[in-house]
Amino acid sequence: MSTQETTPPDASHNPIEHAIETVIYLSRWLMAPVYLGLIAALAILLVTFFRELVLQAPQILSMDETDVILLVLTLVDLSLAGNLVLIILFSGYENFVSKMDTAHMDRDRPEWMGTLDFSGLKIKLIASIVAISGIHLLKIFMNIHEYQQQELLWYVVIHLTFVMSGLLFAAMDWIEEKAHAVSAKGN
Repeated sequence: MSTQETTPPDASHNPIEHAIETVIYLSRWLMAPVYLGLIAALAILLVTFFRELVLQAPQILSMDETDVILLVLTLVDLSLAGNLVLIILFSGYENFVSKMDTAHMDRDRPEWMGTLDFSGLKIKLIASIVAISGIHLLKIFMNIHEYQQQELLWYVVIHLTFVMSGLLFAAMDWIEEKAHAVSAKGN
């Protein structure tokens, strides 16, 4: 039985390579302003949510059932978009920039935080997009008389494209997981 040394390569061996790798590694921090921008996007969604609520609330007693449902669907749609931004913000920062020590010490930390890898992020992302698309499609169907048949067809095709993309992402992840399991079993 041979023993193999598993010490990290000596960076002083090739200083140019070490410098390049250091710059590449530190470049992940260039994404931090993007995540700060997502916080601004979340604030925009919050303002939009309350704008809709404040503008529509005085009319609630005179609204018919369809208008009330459309208002609720709009608010749910904005909520789902906000959740999507949070998922991307938290998991993207943790997966690609740095661990959030503050979040890991908080007892209210979401369970998926710190455990959602890129594959899980893709699935959550496409599931959120499908849900948002489904709500938008439902809002369209609530006012179906305002749309032409061609427009309705395109909305349904786009929604089904999101659904099929989600299924294909899930299938690819399942195949990759099975391949890793077979590979691990072989070793």
